[in-house]
Amino acid sequence: MSDRMDVPKRVFRPAKQDAETARASTPQPATVHPAYKLAFQDDEFLLRDDLRPVRFQLEMLKPELLMNEARIGSTFVFYGSARIPEPCKADTIVEAARTDTQRAIAERLRGNAHYYEEARKLARMASQAPDDEEGRRQFVVCSGGGPSIMEAANRGAADVGKSSIGLNIVLPFEQAPNPYVTPDLSFQFHYFALRKMHFLLRARAVAVFPGGFGTFDEMFELLTLVQTGKMARLPILLFGREFWERVVNWEALAEEGVISPQDLRLFRFCETAEEGWARVQGYWSRADAGTMYQGTRGAKKQVEG
Repeated sequence: MSDRMDVPKRVFRPAKQDAETARASTPQPATVHPAYKLAFQDDEFLLRDDLRPVRFQLEMLKPELLMNEARIGSTFVFYGSARIPEPCKADTIVEAARTDTQRAIAERLRGNAHYYEEARKLARMASQAPDDEEGRRQFVVCSGGGPSIMEAANRGAADVGKSSIGLNIVLPFEQAPNPYVTPDLSFQFHYFALRKMHFLLRARAVAVFPGGFGTFDEMFELLTLVQTGKMARLPILLFGREFWERVVNWEALAEEGVISPQDLRLFRFCETAEEGWARVQGYWSRADAGTMYQGTRGAKKQVEG
């Protein structure tokens, strides 16, 4: 006689099964009243102000669980403008300008259009990184899921038949994921804070292309986390030295004493996808894991990116 016992994995009915039973309940005054709904099926209940902590937890959990199931070990995050055109569409924007001011802006957008192609090429390179020994995917392209630079990143992954992540945000005006995001890795967020956390949880490299308020927000939060040692050092690549030095006076921040001169080493300027990918490969081939979590405030040893 065998000593083996078949012990069930669970003894309670699954929530999904109870949810289906609840939907099929016989209509009567009590069962049709919102109070009778299962709490997790009651949208109005979940949207109450008192339930904000629960919504935070749900928005944290859903992408985390699905990315774990997709075997995503690390990501290559792409930040950048939603307004920079694809090169083939840049002339149309200039031609549509009606005033000198509009024309000047259109010309600058056209001047940055080549970064669409650089983002696309960089995404192709990152997407072909091999899986790790445990079969988890490495340097999976992750963008904000929108147009322009974000689209270029997801498109580059699609070019080589690889999946990519899109982290969209609900905005007052209509926004949809770009067509190159992998559907089962396309997420939508209500909270900017949770979205930014998911950008960085698996990030092992970040490329920051010219962009506006959203790009600045994401970039400076990343720099702050690394500067203060809350997050490990990693390659942070700023594409377009001319743009970044025009819109941010980095040296002045150090000269005013509000950042350390060493903080300027947290990032590197790049111009081409080849240069950016080479920096990422070089960084992770020599990074010392023992010093990765040291920020620049009081750090004695530095790992260069």
